[in-house]
Amino acid sequence: MSGTDTSRGPKSIWRQLADSKVLLLMCVPAIIFFIVFNYMPLPGAWIAFTNFNYRDGIFGSPFVGFKNFEFLIKSGQLWTLTRNTILYNLAFIVLGNILQIAIAIMLNEVRLAWFKKLSQAAMFLPFFISSVLVGVIAFNLLNYDTGALNALIKQTGGDPIKIYSSAGAWPLIIIMVHLWQSTGYGSIVYFAAIMGIDRSLYEAATVDGASAWQRIRFVTLPSLKPTFIILVLFALGGIMHGNFGLFWNLVGNNAALFQTTDIIETSVYRMVLSQNNFTTSTAVGLYQSLFGFALVMTANWIVRRINKDYALF
Repeated sequence: MSGTDTSRGPKSIWRQLADSKVLLLMCVPAIIFFIVFNYMPLPGAWIAFTNFNYRDGIFGSPFVGFKNFEFLIKSGQLWTLTRNTILYNLAFIVLGNILQIAIAIMLNEVRLAWFKKLSQAAMFLPFFISSVLVGVIAFNLLNYDTGALNALIKQTGGDPIKIYSSAGAWPLIIIMVHLWQSTGYGSIVYFAAIMGIDRSLYEAATVDGASAWQRIRFVTLPSLKPTFIILVLFALGGIMHGNFGLFWNLVGNNAALFQTTDIIETSVYRMVLSQNNFTTSTAVGLYQSLFGFALVMTANWIVRRINKDYALF
């Protein structure tokens, strides 16, 4: 072999790009999406520090520093929005993952192929139902005058319930509706992870006399741990971002329910829609993004300290 032979040496960056041109072309739509919707709007965050007006524009409006944030803190609104958003998302993450894992394991234990496919399709369907339609269904079930629930209560001699005036009932309603919509979709991810588990582990456990419950406990659940941690880390990154479509279509502009149902997205939407308040809404959005970024970085750091193989980066 010649001393000048570099065939085994590292490829140049241009050669690597040329060899991967097909994969890079496949990534172009995603790159464009993130540039247009995630990076180009970044200068608009400056509105949070100004007294914005259309005449002067974003960078010509008077600079007011942190006054927009001070207003949110002093009004007490920021705490309520943050509390509601985080608590709802924590409930979605914890209960959602538990149900998704449970359903994925049950599907894996089913031996009838046709029943397994039918169950997957039935549970997957709610994910594709529009939030608008979900709101309509909820209204027809819970409406005080004509709702199916109150009609049933009246039939049994009870007093109808004013659910749309009872703020305390809505956290349970929203969580149940969210789980109904998302659990089937999320269980597919865990089911796919279970399908990737080495079948020899199950065979070895069976030979050792392990029951079905023992195989689930000592083989399936430990094997799902990496998938669970990654999905939780992804979910923590969006813990400050609520499901606007679900909340708005279920609750709408019902001020009687805001104490327990108002989240950051719905509050910002009302600020812009009814008050044209771009400064305060931008301040809330910036706070939301920074808080979520700090949270996911902290969670990733903790996971990395425990086991770096489970960390995102």
